[in-house]
Amino acid sequence: QVQLVESGGGLVQPGGSMRLSCTASGMIFSIYDMDWYRQAPGTQRELVATISVGGRTNYADSVKGRFTISRDNAKNTVYLQMNSLKVEDTAVYYCNAERSFLVSENYWGQGTQVTVSS
Repeated sequence: QVQLVESGGGLVQPGGSMRLSCTASGMIFSIYDMDWYRQAPGTQRELVATISVGGRTNYADSVKGRFTISRDNAKNTVYLQMNSLKVEDTAVYYCNAERSFLVSENYWGQGTQVTVSS
């Protein structure tokens, strides 16, 4: 069974940094595009960053220049390095694996809380 597990969240001060990890199992990790989403209470889930199977990356305007997504296929892990954190970055962060070929596949992790506060 496919499982994605996020880790690395917690409390951080504004301007600080944090690195999230998402480790996958039960899937051929290298053939999936990987995404990071986030959702704050009462808001819609927002796509933060994506990295394709070929390593192509894209970022939401709100995080571009501050966040970096990367992947290590040997470790079945995708990372989100977050720098210069702002209060508005506070959310539950989720990783997502997606693949579309004949049929669409999406798998979600349970999420990890990131709180940016003084």
